[in-house]
Amino acid sequence: MRSTFASGEAAASIVIVGGLLGMEWRTPVISPGFEDAMNAWDQLTSRIHELDAIGGAMALLDWDQQTYLPAGAGASRGKQAAALGRIYHERFTAPEVGSWLDSLEGSSLDRVQTSAVRNARRRYRRATVLPGRLVEELSHARTAGFAAWMKAREANDFAPYAAPLQRLIDLTREQAERQATPGQHLYDALLEDYDPGSTIAELRPMFERLGRELNRFLDAIQGRPPAEGFDAPLDIEGQRKLSERVLTDLGFDRVHGRLDLSEHPFSVGLATDDVRITTHFRVDNFLAALGGTVHECGHAMYEQGLPSQWAGTGLDKAAGMGLHESQSRFWENFIGRSEAFCRYLAPRMHGIWPTLAVTPTSLYAAMNKVDRSLIRIFADEATYNLHVLVRFEIEVAVLEGKLQAVDLPAAWDDAYRRIVGVVPPTAKEGVLQDVHWSGGAFGYFPSYTIGNLYAAGFGAKIQEDLPDIWERVERGDFKAILAWLRDHVHAKGHLDDAPVLFREVVGDRDPVEDLVAHLWNRHGRLYGVERS
Repeated sequence: MRSTFASGEAAASIVIVGGLLGMEWRTPVISPGFEDAMNAWDQLTSRIHELDAIGGAMALLDWDQQTYLPAGAGASRGKQAAALGRIYHERFTAPEVGSWLDSLEGSSLDRVQTSAVRNARRRYRRATVLPGRLVEELSHARTAGFAAWMKAREANDFAPYAAPLQRLIDLTREQAERQATPGQHLYDALLEDYDPGSTIAELRPMFERLGRELNRFLDAIQGRPPAEGFDAPLDIEGQRKLSERVLTDLGFDRVHGRLDLSEHPFSVGLATDDVRITTHFRVDNFLAALGGTVHECGHAMYEQGLPSQWAGTGLDKAAGMGLHESQSRFWENFIGRSEAFCRYLAPRMHGIWPTLAVTPTSLYAAMNKVDRSLIRIFADEATYNLHVLVRFEIEVAVLEGKLQAVDLPAAWDDAYRRIVGVVPPTAKEGVLQDVHWSGGAFGYFPSYTIGNLYAAGFGAKIQEDLPDIWERVERGDFKAILAWLRDHVHAKGHLDDAPVLFREVVGDRDPVEDLVAHLWNRHGRLYGVERS
């Protein structure tokens, strides 16, 4: 998970614009009003620099809250976050920003400037419809929601979380109502914060098709014994050493990044030269912990690869959270669960635990077991998206007013029975397992499945462009893979929305088919089944 330190309006405002690596500025054609337009451009970029600095401070407060904040400091942290959120909102929604954008509309701008103005205009409209009161209340509610979620998880009891969560739901619905354009579904208004260009009308049929295909695969392997796999407790210090080695090999810049611990793994980019990862080591679940580390590394390397030379234009940001998730899921699943990666990993594990009985074959089998499990972050590659479909269904119902906070435990259990095929025995294993809603991040969950679909498309394309990809992975040589992603994805920032960028990279590929074919090829072979 990439940190949603300022979910909702603030997050949308911070991710204003981004850039394109290697593009040259084109001097616009001189026209009437040219000097006014260029002055407006200078003023706008100056303001975006300032907002990025405030946004980085907000991100730092959130990172600290989830890592080192003393247990009794939540109230003061809430005031600090609320104050910065209010300042950010006021500076971004100031009338002069609208005037600068008006001056730039219709001017002779190059492609970068045009994209920057388009993105900024969209964000500005969404921000200016929110009163400062709502922004501040949302900030307070997120801080209270996170604290309540932690308390509820510790007690394995949803009750302490219900009222703070309902407060977040009410405020988030108000936000969506204010931001929605005429005729727009309220959920689409929230999706724009995370995945501009995606709509519920497009996601629903795609997700339904994916769900059907996944269940066909799960039915095919049902009852077949899994291959023998690796399963042994490993000490935390050894896991830390291995994670640091893997992060370095993959290409995470440790000079401009760091690794820490948190209850829920996340990554956050305070700036391209300050990107932080957290993970959660587990003695009895090493592979899940390592998978989380590799996942967050994918997020972090995307942040580090964004075009920093365009800071202040704002096109130096991700084009969408689905695209962000594609980078984490590509590394975690497409690379990190491959046979070649297991051949890379096993000898490095032996270097830390010399007597450990582990082979590439046992690692590969363990990494690719398929099970209708309860916990999303531990779900295997074949069932993970079913967990997202549950959350998507519930979130839409919440935005449509069909569910309130008190209804969520029962709705969750019912959806898991229907969609995933299991029923959580406790709230901690069910409705309390995710941190996202405690921060008001409604509309974020589809990004995970969008990301898996994008990752499948990128994976299919990169195998065409790098025929020796698996030989490279086995040697621990990930440079060409990261370079491909830098060139095709990272360096483009938010020049275009993610759906457009994805199509430019992969063409007319069908990402649902790419993902399903990938699962049948990898997991089907392990379980001895073929796709009919």
